[in-house]
Amino acid sequence: MKILIYLIIIFSFACNQSKDQTQTAPYVMVLGVAQDAGYPQMNCEKKCCEEAWENPELQKTTSCLAIIDPLSNEQWIIDATPNIKEQLQLLKQKTGTEKLDGVLLTHAHMGHYTGLIHFGKEVMGTNNMSVYTMPKMKNFLEKNGPWSQLVKLENIDLKAIKSDSTFNLNKRIKIKPFLVPHRDEFSETVGYEIIINNKSLIFIPDIDKWETWEISITELIKKVNYAFLDATFYKNGELKRDMSEIPHPFVEESMRLFSKLSENDKEKIHFIHFNHTNPLLQEGNNAQKEVLKKGFNLAKEGQIIKF
Repeated sequence: MKILIYLIIIFSFACNQSKDQTQTAPYVMVLGVAQDAGYPQMNCEKKCCEEAWENPELQKTTSCLAIIDPLSNEQWIIDATPNIKEQLQLLKQKTGTEKLDGVLLTHAHMGHYTGLIHFGKEVMGTNNMSVYTMPKMKNFLEKNGPWSQLVKLENIDLKAIKSDSTFNLNKRIKIKPFLVPHRDEFSETVGYEIIINNKSLIFIPDIDKWETWEISITELIKKVNYAFLDATFYKNGELKRDMSEIPHPFVEESMRLFSKLSENDKEKIHFIHFNHTNPLLQEGNNAQKEVLKKGFNLAKEGQIIKF
């Protein structure tokens, strides 16, 4: 009997140790996967959105990642989306708190910064919420209302960052922003490299065609552990307009470009930032099956990335 009790104690201790290790390691969580307007998109009555309007379980929020350090009880998000309310609630469901320690912005398109408005006195009324911005983005927020009011009333504290300059979020998490080509009407556009435990994840929700970037995306994928990449459109002709005016890399193009990567490198890739017309939003269809068959992944809301 004593031996049995002793074994139970040892087993319990081992389980708790494993649980504690899981809870204390920093990680990344996917909070949203859709393009700026979410899914379904406002005023869309086409087949691509029809089922999602009828079934709320199929709806997706705008592309967003959370960076979580359970040991220090700190949480940050990359981009303040129009769905920030729902995304902080998802964060709370998963981590037990919606406490937020800062926001890292990629650029000034509507799906990536407009959620900042919730930090104002009409909603959260935050006190000097850290908002990490590149120089043009910082100037845009300082000079234009209603964002300038957030700065003036000290709801947000703009923290200047530089491209290719690594900084610490805390002792265990490093961040490296890097410029990418995109339609920069009001600000520059950056992707981010998140570095935890000597492993790294790159997040590029918006970019023009891969060939317009001076950096080789295939070589970059080889150097990192995870790559969350722009998959706004699946193929040319998806919209009834000249798609060269919105030159994202089509998923079909990306898969051809990445076809020569090793199976291990392909597995690093998680497509994200799906437009409402993108068939990859529709569970179990042929486009999804094709992407998975070729060894790539699709980002999922609530997905946990461990380092």
